[in-house]
Amino acid sequence: MRTARSQVLASAVVAAQGDAVEAWWQEEPSADALMMRARVRVQQALGAYRAGERGVGVLADRARAACFEAARYGPADPVPWVCLVALAQLDWPEAGRRRPEHRTQAPEYMLPPGPWALLHEADKRDPGSREAWHRMIQALRAYGANVHDVVRWICTWAPEGSPLLLLPLYLHAEHYAKERSRGALTPLYWTTDPISHYTGRALEGWFWYADRTQWAPQDLNHLAQALFSTDFYPQAAQVFVAIGPFVTPEPWKYIAETPDLWLEQFERARDRCLRAGAGGTWYAARRR
Repeated sequence: MRTARSQVLASAVVAAQGDAVEAWWQEEPSADALMMRARVRVQQALGAYRAGERGVGVLADRARAACFEAARYGPADPVPWVCLVALAQLDWPEAGRRRPEHRTQAPEYMLPPGPWALLHEADKRDPGSREAWHRMIQALRAYGANVHDVVRWICTWAPEGSPLLLLPLYLHAEHYAKERSRGALTPLYWTTDPISHYTGRALEGWFWYADRTQWAPQDLNHLAQALFSTDFYPQAAQVFVAIGPFVTPEPWKYIAETPDLWLEQFERARDRCLRAGAGGTWYAARRR
């Protein structure tokens, strides 16, 4: 919860272009203030990178220093280490300039090298950290690694109730969007056995077991979209009920007629599935 909420707060601070966190640190130095300062600086570096701005390296170094300082002040806090994993995707492409901590040996010999040591520090403080593992996948993708093998490996050990069981759905949604834009895929993509398997696994292994207060809206929306696209309408109904008003543009923009019609796509999918699931009564009965 600390990891998730600090990420949301940092995004809001950066979007507002304010200096509230810096002022907090100056007025009341604490582990929490240092953690949030690291969060904000990481968000600024990642935002500059996505926008193609200059000076990303300087911002990343500034954020990295803030992360290590926060880690020293709060040795039990996973957030600074999650932030360091997030920054790993900004590493230099040239082998001679890469940071050694971003290319450490994986726990399994067939997996690609990456920021595994940083991930280990986050994971031992918050086992199965959702954001840490998502950030790990982002870093490996930035390095050109085959993340599908990594995700398949994760799903072999992720326990019941773990949001890591949804990682395949994220990859498939992004892959579908990319290939569809080239005219290489059709909606039949979602009916293949591997996707159906991972969709069912996410429903049975995560949705029914997870703490409802820990559901992330992005996870719920990815599961609902996968169930809808695989024609599991009654099963999807229960997930739409759980989503309530908390719809996210992704992954609906990936399957919409055009990305800007993502909300209309969500509403059509929800209405169809709720009709098939009798308005979510199966969900209510299963929860009882």
